[in-house]
Amino acid sequence: MHDFSCINARDMYYEVLADRVHYFKEEEKGVAIMCKAMEDMRNEAAREAERMKAVRIARLMLEDGTLSYDKIAAFTELTVKEVHELDDKRSA
Repeated sequence: MHDFSCINARDMYYEVLADRVHYFKEEEKGVAIMCKAMEDMRNEAAREAERMKAVRIARLMLEDGTLSYDKIAAFTELTVKEVHELDDKRSA
């Protein structure tokens, strides 16, 4: 557990872990890899948040009952199949 609380790789007991930390935090290539991984993770989280918002809005539209599956799909950028599945879950 000591190694996980270290700020500096040189203070770590386990050489393999220290080498990895040094690479990803201090070497140009490692930092670039880590930055790319963090950017990918952030983008994925943003896509998931956008999808969850679309699902929430689609559910509200389904509850209202005035729009067709096609219109709900167009407004939320979900597929007609996804809207139909949301309605099936709501009705169950």
